[in-house]
Amino acid sequence: MFKHVFLTGPPGVGKTTLVQKACEALVSSGAGAEGFYTEEVREGGRRVGFDVVTVAGERGHLSRIRDVTGSSHGRREYTVGQYVVDLPSFENLALPLFRNVGAAGAGARKVFIIDEIGKMELFSQPFVRAVRQTLDSSSCTILGTIPIPKGRPLGLVEEVRSRRDVKVFTVSKENRNDILQDILAELQNCLKHHN
Repeated sequence: MFKHVFLTGPPGVGKTTLVQKACEALVSSGAGAEGFYTEEVREGGRRVGFDVVTVAGERGHLSRIRDVTGSSHGRREYTVGQYVVDLPSFENLALPLFRNVGAAGAGARKVFIIDEIGKMELFSQPFVRAVRQTLDSSSCTILGTIPIPKGRPLGLVEEVRSRRDVKVFTVSKENRNDILQDILAELQNCLKHHN
């Protein structure tokens, strides 16, 4: 029996869109959803960074393209490619969501959205710990996204991928329009059996 559902696939294939659609469908079917998405931020047609957006609609910086001055105000910089990760902003928004989900009443059917567990997010050790605890807890089903393996394996990503209680769907341009029903059916199963 699976307890959690994760989507993987190449960047830009539509994982976040699928997660958002699944989340809307779940909420309209009476299940609770909490958690966060990662959205790209564009200015004048080019991508300048990523924001973390909670299911409740709060928004905070995850990363931005390094500004020309390159000032880091003496803080340690966490970078992925050309992006500088705003760890305090990410943690302020994401970490309380994990604390709340554990506190939900036992009867509540909850799906916890983690989009995504990727390089930027993994700079945060408290985030890594919170994901592990939530995967092991019985209080919710996680719907999340993980990157496809490339380059050096990311510890937590491979951990999620190899868990026996995680069902991983690979999203492609070919299946992304048809896969939503499968994802929803799997989530409904997870919710049914783990309440």
